[in-house]
Amino acid sequence: LCRFAQANPLRMSRLEYGRGFLKRAQSLSATEQQKLALLLECLANNPFDARLKSKKLSGNLAGFFSFRVGREWRVLFQFLDPRCIKLIDVAQCKDIYRQV
Repeated sequence: LCRFAQANPLRMSRLEYGRGFLKRAQSLSATEQQKLALLLECLANNPFDARLKSKKLSGNLAGFFSFRVGREWRVLFQFLDPRCIKLIDVAQCKDIYRQV
């Protein structure tokens, strides 16, 4: 898993947490929160790590990206600059793309 991979300080991104993201992340089950924590480490090391299944979004969500937390949940994020990622929201896949 990512947490055991050596961190490359040149590739590490700073993560900023939006209020909506923090509020909804707290409502996840303990198992989902643990999985999310591991995936956030992956995101900071490499936003396009294959385990995240990151996708660039289009249409009304152009400029945003998402990654998977299991089958049901997605995290919506955007790059504020090349070394800073803002986490916008975490929600079920049927809802996440309607909220922005």
